[in-house]
Amino acid sequence: MKKLITALIFQVLLVPFGLIANENFSVEIEALTLVMEQYERDIDVKTETEIELNSKKPSYMALKQDECNATVKVTEKTGLEIVGTESFDVNVCKKEITKL
Repeated sequence: MKKLITALIFQVLLVPFGLIANENFSVEIEALTLVMEQYERDIDVKTETEIELNSKKPSYMALKQDECNATVKVTEKTGLEIVGTESFDVNVCKKEITKL
């Protein structure tokens, strides 16, 4: 019974913190979503043989600048080798992506 009460107390305390964290990172999340959608469209344009030969796996990192702007860096890797890096300025309010 004591464990059940402790588990319920932790859930009640942690839920509000999770909601606050989501609001703090909303610009980064939206910027990553926009860039990932654009990247997916660019990959769909390539032929399947190019994708199979290269097998590049992108990793994304977002840095918030202000309430509307963020910088997203995309690093493409094949295994341990870094193939390429691209940076984008993303305006979340206007939903604009500019390649740097």
